[in-house]
Amino acid sequence: MDREKITLSGAQETLLATLYGRAVDSRSPDSILHDHAAREAVERVAYDFSKTGMTDTTAVGIALRAKQLDDWAMEFLAEHQKATVLHLACGLDTRVQRLAPPSSVRWLDIDYPEVIDLRRRLLPEPSGNYEMIGTSVTDEAWLREVPDDRPTVVVAEGLTMYLRKEDGKRLIQRITERFPSGQLLFDVYGPLGIRLQKMVPAVRNAGATLHWGLDDPHEVETWYPGLTCLDAVRSVDMPGVEKMPTSGRMSMRVMAHLPGFRDVGRILRYRF
Repeated sequence: MDREKITLSGAQETLLATLYGRAVDSRSPDSILHDHAAREAVERVAYDFSKTGMTDTTAVGIALRAKQLDDWAMEFLAEHQKATVLHLACGLDTRVQRLAPPSSVRWLDIDYPEVIDLRRRLLPEPSGNYEMIGTSVTDEAWLREVPDDRPTVVVAEGLTMYLRKEDGKRLIQRITERFPSGQLLFDVYGPLGIRLQKMVPAVRNAGATLHWGLDDPHEVETWYPGLTCLDAVRSVDMPGVEKMPTSGRMSMRVMAHLPGFRDVGRILRYRF
């Protein structure tokens, strides 16, 4: 079988690290996501995954982050069976396959055209009310084409830190202005995480640069009337952290007691 050659670089290349993390998790007897589609995609790619620096601990961390966002998205869809899902910077994430939403849900996966092309070749395309859009998420044109007739949940995993703050703020404002109601689900780095970015192998080896670190989750509430922070889960406190190897659990316990380090990453949920 011919393997897909990867020509991505920079921030786009880092999507391979999260794909690989989910594949590593899928091989575990105590798998969190059971993401077999990710494992199959990895097997079809010609890429040196050692560049990601993935360990058992970081693979569990990636899976736990994804599961938290999955769980929140599922809660929203359980309450709004006719909803719109905007999956921003979807990369090679198999979230739509994992959640398997009913056809009453409108689901849009959005990423750069070259990423969407790779996605079409590597991942099974779901049936139902599903669409892929090849564009930058910060381009304003695509959002104007999305119908504004439903409650909308936005999921953005591994996106915000690659944006500049003003671009992230404007993106959030455009979404909350357009749709009648909904939720925003996304992860962020804290300022210390941005300063220590070169310690992350996937970022360093891809030549990517992180820009935006969010210090106070409540700052986002000031960007649009009625925007309310429902949850701000620190990475060191993620549900399921006990599934990490012993060394990973110990590191998390230490970080949880160190100013700056305990806020190095968060998973956030907002209502608008």
